[in-house]
Amino acid sequence: MNIAVYGAGAMGRLVAEGLIEDDRFNFVGMIDKKASGELVYESLESIPQDIEGIIDFSHPSNLEELLTFVKLKEIPLLIATTGFTDEEIGRIEEAAKEAPIIFSYNTSLGVNLLGELVKQMAGALGEGFDIEIIEKHHNKKLDSPSGTAKFLLDRVVEGHPEKLSPVYGREGMARRERTEVGVHAVRGGSIVGEHSVIFAGEDEIVEIKHEALSKKIFVRGALKGIYFLRDMGNNLYTMKDVLGL
Repeated sequence: MNIAVYGAGAMGRLVAEGLIEDDRFNFVGMIDKKASGELVYESLESIPQDIEGIIDFSHPSNLEELLTFVKLKEIPLLIATTGFTDEEIGRIEEAAKEAPIIFSYNTSLGVNLLGELVKQMAGALGEGFDIEIIEKHHNKKLDSPSGTAKFLLDRVVEGHPEKLSPVYGREGMARRERTEVGVHAVRGGSIVGEHSVIFAGEDEIVEIKHEALSKKIFVRGALKGIYFLRDMGNNLYTMKDVLGL
């Protein structure tokens, strides 16, 4: 399966290494207008080999080129970039009618399983527990809260029996409302990624946490995801589909 990687940053290069080491794939190049080197190209069209799938770890500004290309070629696309607007997410959903696409804020297999556990916990613990989400990342991360924190928030809201409202950080004098979910972002050092969901009830606290020790966990999930798409029809998929959850 001939795979191209969009984005020649740290994650893109790790994905390229993973593709080269995996017998299921043939790495055909990276696309990055600001980088140079062997097998680095300025556009998808300039890659000489046929592309049979694309993994995107780049920037939302590249979305239009990616969607146009995969719709034209009718090939799989895995988008693992964060920071999209609601309008851009809508364009991804529309493009999935013409190409098989996975859109995931986090390709870690553990994080996606965590999302399902959080959803079940929100439903089971329900009205008796206050829920807070805390995410930590390195000091170079631009978007906050992280896409994974938003993913976990969606799972909490989906599983909870009541209508919940997110509150992003807190300051000043204000009482916590029973139906709010706190979402907090920490930025510092070289933290790869930590996410905790806290369920605080009367006289007990349940905390579930995922810590990324290496960015390679995202590579493993991305390769599993793009391989999953090879025989799938046009649709929008998530890592939940890849895991069979």
